[in-house]
Amino acid sequence: MKTVVSVSLGSSQYDYDIEAELLGQTFRVIRVGADGSLDHAAAVLESVRPQADAIGLSMVPDHYQVGDRRVDDPDTAMLEACVPDRPVTTGASLRRILQEWAIRHTQTELGHFFDNARVLFFNGKAGYRVATALSEHTGNLLFADPYRDFGIPRLLTSLDQLERYTALTASVLANSYTGRVLDTLMANPVGRLGERLTEGSLHKAVREAHVIVATMDELEGLGVAELDGKTLITSRVTDESLDRLKALRVAMVVDYSPWLAGRPVGVNVLEAMISAALSRTPEQLGADDYLEVIATLGLEPRILYPSGYRRINRFAFVIHPLSQQYLTKTPPLDWVASVSPPAVMNFVEKAIAYTPPFIYTKVSGIQSPTGDEAEGWLITVGGTPREIMAHGPEFTYKRLLAAADLAKKLGAQIMGLGAFTKVVGDAGITVAKRAPLPITTGNSYSASGALWAAHDAMKKLGLVQIGPSGKMQGKAMVVGATGAIGSVCARLLAKAVDELYLVSPEAAKLLALKESIEKETPGAVVHLSAAADKDLAAMDMVVTATSGAGKRVLDIMKVKPGCVITDVARPLDIPAEDVARRPDVLVIESGEIKLPGDVRMKDIGLPKGIAYACLAETIVLTLAARFENFTLGRNIEWEKVREIYKLGLAHGMELAAISGVNGVFSDEDFERVRNLALQATRPA
Repeated sequence: MKTVVSVSLGSSQYDYDIEAELLGQTFRVIRVGADGSLDHAAAVLESVRPQADAIGLSMVPDHYQVGDRRVDDPDTAMLEACVPDRPVTTGASLRRILQEWAIRHTQTELGHFFDNARVLFFNGKAGYRVATALSEHTGNLLFADPYRDFGIPRLLTSLDQLERYTALTASVLANSYTGRVLDTLMANPVGRLGERLTEGSLHKAVREAHVIVATMDELEGLGVAELDGKTLITSRVTDESLDRLKALRVAMVVDYSPWLAGRPVGVNVLEAMISAALSRTPEQLGADDYLEVIATLGLEPRILYPSGYRRINRFAFVIHPLSQQYLTKTPPLDWVASVSPPAVMNFVEKAIAYTPPFIYTKVSGIQSPTGDEAEGWLITVGGTPREIMAHGPEFTYKRLLAAADLAKKLGAQIMGLGAFTKVVGDAGITVAKRAPLPITTGNSYSASGALWAAHDAMKKLGLVQIGPSGKMQGKAMVVGATGAIGSVCARLLAKAVDELYLVSPEAAKLLALKESIEKETPGAVVHLSAAADKDLAAMDMVVTATSGAGKRVLDIMKVKPGCVITDVARPLDIPAEDVARRPDVLVIESGEIKLPGDVRMKDIGLPKGIAYACLAETIVLTLAARFENFTLGRNIEWEKVREIYKLGLAHGMELAAISGVNGVFSDEDFERVRNLALQATRPA
């Protein structure tokens, strides 16, 4: 039986003496903790040297390889020198393999998990291999080495910075005298104050990170405020430490340490065992040796959830002021508006359009029934619709790309475009080509939400019978049926109404659409027309989805009382003055969505927890980890409308409100329209 001894600078309370099998050989594995004392560790090494076939060093720094630079730790070198006639290892070579594998395994297993994540390394030199693997998925890498080494409250923000920092400081840190000087400085009151300030800065960095790469000991002093919802990449996670992480509300842990005899052991232990089993020094071991052991033991990184499955994904969504009146309600412009003539506010409106994007609010608390969570940021660009439309598309593209850069820096994995920002130019296509993260306009869920709202409104009015299957026993018309959104609405309505009327001046496209619908929905009754007014008076529901942009698409005075008109065109097909002429008709602009969970964000003009459908699409994709360009351009695919609707249901989205040109409809509004419709149709 061969003997491997692990000498650790950690606590002796975790010492063990076990037997384990490896490569057909039996080992006695002993751990001896030195309780933080280098002198005690050196004495232990001297005492165990005669019986050990190989020795592991634990809780000591590796000799790091950072870029082209090798950094030897003087304390580790001193301990290695205590046993010159025995193989000694910190496990550095095997650790690098296991660390990198843990990243690749997690990204494959969970899909897009590390995309654009803000990752904070407590020790960048020790985690260099992890950082290089993560750099394939995110550029938001932050390293606390200046804090750790010199108490300097500054983060390194790239691999290049870490490599240059290491090259500059390696010789200083390798000098044991430097360590004693730093210890002396920190012992005086001024030094302790600086240390406290440094710790405060580090706590802030932890709060703003999404993934932490650190040992369990490095988490000392951090609480729930810093670690709630974080992912931790670490090693040797025991049941005890998992309970501690649960209390700190850590969401997920990636543990790359090997297990032997039912317990996690240091990587140094396993590498020492390989060295002893093969009778080679650690320097003589190669990748094939490690691969054989990994395969033999069935080693695999562990993905752990201290409090049950919990995954937090991130989004950004672009908003903008909808009018000059909106600006007058925003401090400090509200004060400017109160003392300024209209000409001044016109100038302010133009000036605000040139301001850089900024964070309007952080959004949190969104939680799907699946256990997935979403958090994000609403980012404001300054242009009102008038200013956006007054400039060429490139003006808005530049501001949206600046917003995308901000979203990327924050750690968002997808960005949605709201209001007029999604109709400018080619409706998101150019922005998606240039942006550093996926883009969606939200129009698929907007179309779905509007039809969802129309169906619900028909039920609330109660003027048309709804069958047991939910199908409306009446007639519906789609104006602009051959367009991108119109064809989607037509396909969906064919499954929801008895008779469907499709209107478009494009006769050949109408014929092709009818043929397609009849194949998709056998038994559908579909009528075609080039103009809306021909059959308008008989309709129970009308959907307008044209690209007329100001052209009159129907005569609202010909619509029957109690009809529900859903205007999904942007800009709207039905002007507000037409809506006002028919109080006995319900004109729907959109269906708002109730988000799952206890949602926290600033007011966006809707009740708490309610979002516009375009924002909800971005959130649904975030919850589903679908970080892709989803809805772009003016040709909306009906398959995507159906898909986002199903994804929304799976993640707990509900129809929350039905809105018209004057805002959300109340129960009193529905009752008023119903009564007026009944009065208008009552025999004289």
